[in-house]
Amino acid sequence: MLRALILGAFALLLSAPSSKNQVLCEGFLPENKLNISVFDPAAGPMKEQDFNSVLDEIEKYYTPVIAAKGGSLVVNRKWSDGTVNASANQSGRTWFLNMYGGLARHPSMNKDGFMLVACHEIGHHIGGAPKIASWWPGGAWATNEGGADYFASLRCLRAMFQETDNVAFVLAGGVDASVQRKCEQIYDTQSEENLCMRIAMAGYTGAMLFQTLHENPNALSFTTPDQNVVSRMYDDHPEPQCRLDTYYQGGLCRHDMNVELSNSDATVGTCNVSAGQSEGVRPLCWYKP
Repeated sequence: MLRALILGAFALLLSAPSSKNQVLCEGFLPENKLNISVFDPAAGPMKEQDFNSVLDEIEKYYTPVIAAKGGSLVVNRKWSDGTVNASANQSGRTWFLNMYGGLARHPSMNKDGFMLVACHEIGHHIGGAPKIASWWPGGAWATNEGGADYFASLRCLRAMFQETDNVAFVLAGGVDASVQRKCEQIYDTQSEENLCMRIAMAGYTGAMLFQTLHENPNALSFTTPDQNVVSRMYDDHPEPQCRLDTYYQGGLCRHDMNVELSNSDATVGTCNVSAGQSEGVRPLCWYKP
């Protein structure tokens, strides 16, 4: 019996993916069969120029950040591919973002939402703990799905939207009233408040896209957070409301952007109940402290 178990374990090791080519099985969205071509009449407002401008900003900012961590960022711009998804993978020291035109062309997508998706994929690479659990040595390279969502608003969107015209965004309308009140409560300056509002609404776009594909009948709301509490860390895609809560909380977390996130300690550089904080903490619908 022991011999059979050993042989079985050895066979599994041989069949496991090499840590030199570490791939996420799923992307920003669960696997789906949607395909939105360049010429699809149902395509949304985003154009190739918008697609590229978002990825130009991501590439410019994160290429040196990832280089400092020993990686080389490659953004695969698959505008002509109708796949409605995005993903991240690593092959040795080359760290990939795979961004598809089909996702950008989804009717519910816009530039801020697409930036959120790109930030989520960056988060898999550098979002720190918690990592996706793995049986294989070197396999736990990727920040889990909820963690990548949290990183997107905690760090990445803050950096991407810091120098943009957030005043014009807010004045254009469309900011949820409860979000405006909360951002004004949390932050001290108008620029911080505007940034907070823009991050929250980008999160809403991303969560709505997920809900559309998830065919979830429950309306998303900033005022009705997911009440579920996990008994252990949940690494897969959280439910749509839970994802919205995560984006929202990441934007509400007041923290030092210069503190490096840790790959082993999820409390470093983040907001946590254990530190006496009640705003900006990861939702318990996926996160187990």
